[in-house]
Amino acid sequence: MAATGETKHWWERDTTPGYVLVAATILSFILLNGPTGEAFHHLLDDQIAGLSVGFGAAAHPLNLHLVINDGLMVIFFLYVGLELKRETVEGPFKNPREAALPMVGALGGMAAPALIYVALNAHEPAYLRGWAIPAATDIAFAVGVMSLLGSRVPGGLRLFLLALAIIDDLGAILVIALFYSTQLTGWALGGAAVTFGALLLMNRAGVKALAPFWLLGLVLWGFMLLSGVHATIAGVLTAMTIPMRRPDGRSPLVAAEHTLKYWVQFGIMPIFALANAGVVLAGAGAATLLHPIALGVAAGLVLGKPIGITLSSYLACAIMKQRAPGTFAQMLGTAMLAGIGFTMSLFIGTLAFGSGELATPVRFGVLGGSLISACAGLAVLAWACRRAGAAHATLGPDEEAAERHGLLEDIDAPRKR
Repeated sequence: MAATGETKHWWERDTTPGYVLVAATILSFILLNGPTGEAFHHLLDDQIAGLSVGFGAAAHPLNLHLVINDGLMVIFFLYVGLELKRETVEGPFKNPREAALPMVGALGGMAAPALIYVALNAHEPAYLRGWAIPAATDIAFAVGVMSLLGSRVPGGLRLFLLALAIIDDLGAILVIALFYSTQLTGWALGGAAVTFGALLLMNRAGVKALAPFWLLGLVLWGFMLLSGVHATIAGVLTAMTIPMRRPDGRSPLVAAEHTLKYWVQFGIMPIFALANAGVVLAGAGAATLLHPIALGVAAGLVLGKPIGITLSSYLACAIMKQRAPGTFAQMLGTAMLAGIGFTMSLFIGTLAFGSGELATPVRFGVLGGSLISACAGLAVLAWACRRAGAAHATLGPDEEAAERHGLLEDIDAPRKR
């Protein structure tokens, strides 16, 4: 008997990570705006025991924000990188035709929000650094909100959103690497290149144990942190070198992804939200809500995402003579859900403007735009799918056990009974 959403444990449901993130965000607001506000601020930003990471001009004062944003988030990006590699090697992305539609949709969904943000902030060059904030999609939230509609959503539409969000994350990773790197340090970049080369050689040499990859991945993170390229890129680069298969049919990559999944969803992402999502409400009036950065981010998420994704997807369908995975209304509702930026948007906002006075309009824009996108997308999708009733295909117990142990079916071999 296949496992259904009702028989799964609460932590296995698609909606649970979203609820946990909402709870962490609310707690962050309470801590920042209650009697603990000043103490919580100092806890995050004060240097720990006068310690620094690195040396010379490349040294970083050690505080909790650094530990979370440059340390724990590396594991988040490692998890995203593992997912990207699996989808490319074993999933739908290995077929260029199947990957083309969500890829074009993701590109449109990144370009339109960025253009809207730039249009609303063109008068102030200092604000333009935040152009990529509304270009990101939060996978956990978007898929979690869609799952509230259960079996009414066509399976192809859910896969489209998942693929689009994954490609969107890849785009965000490239944007971080190219546009949010600080002054580069040559020797550290050289060390990172040598370490990454060693990881690739281990993969080519057939090393299947994960421990050596984690050890060199840690070294790579250290070089990246000191190089000026954001340290989280080390997680993605390490993920790209993790071996996909072993001779016995097991997959080190799938096993690693499954092991990290709940640590990321219930540990790292809520901790990041706790440290970065809260806003001090005292003194935050209409001027803050109407700040060009807040308006640019919110408008990019609420308007740019659905416009960019829907138009580019239908253009791709016309060129490739391919049917869309849903009706126009279903596609529009799905594209609205992609406007839930949250984790990735907050992260890019932190890279763009730090934790100073501009962090407040960034957070208002991200939270407001994500909330509107979630509510509007859910309403449109519920209306568009009101007559649908087909159940999703779910993993059976044997398949779930195989995933937990990192087992992959050999698609070239005949199916065994």
